Amino acid sequence: MIYEPYAYQQYCTERLINEPFLGLFLEPGMRKTAITLTAINELRYCRWAVGKTLVVAPKKVAEATWQAEAKKWDHLKLLRISTVLGTAAQRERALATPTDIYVINRDNVTWLVEYYQNAWPFGVVILDESSSFKDSSTRRFKSLCLVRSRISRLVLLTGTPAANSLMDLWAQVYLLDEGERLGNRITHFRERFFYQNPYSRQYAPKDGSFEYIKKALGDICVSMEAKDYIDLPELMYNEIPVALDAAAAKAYSLFEKQMFLELEEGELNAGSACVLTGKLLQFCSGAVYDAARQVIGVHNCKIEALLEFLEGLGGQAVLVFYQFQHDRDRILAALAAKRKDLRVRVFKSAADQDDWNAGQIDLLLAHPMSCAYGLNLQEGGHHVLWFTPTWSLEQYEQANRRLYRSGQQQPVTIHHLVVQGGMDEDVIAALQGKREMQGALLEALRVRIKKAREGAM
Repeated sequence: MIYEPYAYQQYCTERLINEPFLGLFLEPGMRKTAITLTAINELRYCRWAVGKTLVVAPKKVAEATWQAEAKKWDHLKLLRISTVLGTAAQRERALATPTDIYVINRDNVTWLVEYYQNAWPFGVVILDESSSFKDSSTRRFKSLCLVRSRISRLVLLTGTPAANSLMDLWAQVYLLDEGERLGNRITHFRERFFYQNPYSRQYAPKDGSFEYIKKALGDICVSMEAKDYIDLPELMYNEIPVALDAAAAKAYSLFEKQMFLELEEGELNAGSACVLTGKLLQFCSGAVYDAARQVIGVHNCKIEALLEFLEGLGGQAVLVFYQFQHDRDRILAALAAKRKDLRVRVFKSAADQDDWNAGQIDLLLAHPMSCAYGLNLQEGGHHVLWFTPTWSLEQYEQANRRLYRSGQQQPVTIHHLVVQGGMDEDVIAALQGKREMQGALLEALRVRIKKAREGAM
């Protein structure tokens, strides 16, 4: 296929060619992969300016996305790509293969650094979905820092560099400039640009922080929105209210109060908040794990709403996101019993992506972490349904962008099954308000705990 780039794509490619350290913070669907491969191809085969290139990506992206993109365009036909996945022996064989680009999943970065030690061979490193390196305490970040001085070109690719907090920027930018713009330590960055709430212990940006950081990064980061450069169809959001039956509503109220009342004053923290919201979201969806990880079914209200929704689609394909394994299992069981006419698939590999885009799947069931990054699913449908919502704004927006991206021909609708009066509502409100995940989670719980305690008096 002939590559005919948009003006913004050509601009980004030229920036990558001319600048050794750059962050491309482009929305999903703006062809970050094609832009980057075009630059690497130019540097490798036209200017002879680079040697081996390493791409670090989420596992599903590492399996197929870069390889498929290179095969798609005529001008990239010389590029050779080796996929560094599988067992240690398989990864070693892939690394021993003479090629241009080596693609590895992010969980093997530490292994890779330890494997080469002082003989690090990759002059160019591309971090696909660089937000995976936003936590400076992780081994993958620390490992990459060990070889940073041996990297002559580094590219950050993501559409959500700070989806949950400006704090996410420090580690990513440090890999670009080694602390020149935002400081050498996360503690200094935090003290300079954030204040800590003495009650919640959560950090919030100081006045003017966003503007200062944006200006400081202007020379090494490119940020663009798809709507400004690509003619995309309309994006719509649809909330489908789910009313619990009387028995389920009573059980949910009791379940919520018991969990909240067991918490002593001042004991709420991020860890317990995650557990609490996880349990309440499970209950909203119809089943809960007990202490032994056994599934306890509590109602079928959401399953029934899903079946009604599918009936209303009239055979149109839909991408359904779930959060918990029992969500997936219960959905599959219900479809097997009530909708044998549908071609149902659980997303597992690139083959599922191909079949979806070929129109061979009616309902593709996926966990957002399995296909939230890098996959092109826009040819197979234009409906997304969230069976259970996620607190992660980054995960939410990335997952939705699997359909709402360049090449989509139909208006895209993002549907949500929302239990009325349940934790679902708080999650959707947080996503709509684009609030920082942990702060929104804690605030929602505090409100519900207060109501539960008042109701118990």
